[in-house]
Amino acid sequence: MIYDISHKTLYRYSSPVVQSHHVMHMSPREVPHQTVRRHSLLVEPAPTSRIDVIDDFGNPATKLAIEDEHTEFVIHARSTIEVRPRAQIAPETSVAWDKLHPMLASAPRQNLEVLQFVTASHHTRLTSDIAAYLTPSLQPGRPVLEVALDLTRRMFDEFTFDPMATDISTPVTAVLAKRRGVCQDFSHLALACLRSAKIPARYVSGYLLTRPPPGQVKLQGADASHAWISVWSPEAGWVDFDPTNGSVPNVEHISIATGRDYDDVSPITGILLGGGKHTVDVAVDVVQAQ
Repeated sequence: MIYDISHKTLYRYSSPVVQSHHVMHMSPREVPHQTVRRHSLLVEPAPTSRIDVIDDFGNPATKLAIEDEHTEFVIHARSTIEVRPRAQIAPETSVAWDKLHPMLASAPRQNLEVLQFVTASHHTRLTSDIAAYLTPSLQPGRPVLEVALDLTRRMFDEFTFDPMATDISTPVTAVLAKRRGVCQDFSHLALACLRSAKIPARYVSGYLLTRPPPGQVKLQGADASHAWISVWSPEAGWVDFDPTNGSVPNVEHISIATGRDYDDVSPITGILLGGGKHTVDVAVDVVQAQ
């Protein structure tokens, strides 16, 4: 599958921004099942300086400084990405969840890249209620990928997608109590649950191909970013699970970045001098290339 992706963000400020600094995660990373054929990032006003780096989690990131006074800020990322079918994984063949962390901890220096995804983060703080929600999936000796699959399918059955129920500041404890939220919420809650059992799991940001209802036209700019999780086992490496859709991602999920939670891979963050109040408009299109 080859996708053309357009992600345009427009900020409007009530008073001029005199100076701003930004970090962006809008450039897709290369992963084993995915090749970036083309990518461009347009920024207006033109930045005074731009540095493209690889962050601590292996993601492409862009650091900008803008010193021209402005009342609008536009970022337009365009990518063409080839996504191939992923290797079929048999969850029952993965290591038992209760043997995984002792194995990793026995050689912490060699396993540091994986161990960093075991501990809590800002959006995945652990509570007894969160640990208890994982318990039905956590029989002793159960293969770790079976645990992740069962958890994400239970969440799909028991939670309701509701974009009005939460915002990015809503804690995972409230998401668990309400049983409502969006893909970021469900991903954070799944991560918190798995990390409560010291299972390494990371946040994945990206896009999902959406299809209009039968007989309706796909609306331009009406797609959105998506989020899911990835769980590690020594047999398979990182394996993705989508708690929002109760599925194992394949060719319709397009990865952009991975981290401990949303804060590590936020599309745009920044510090502004001036600006006052602001509004933001986002338009995303994910289409199969002709």
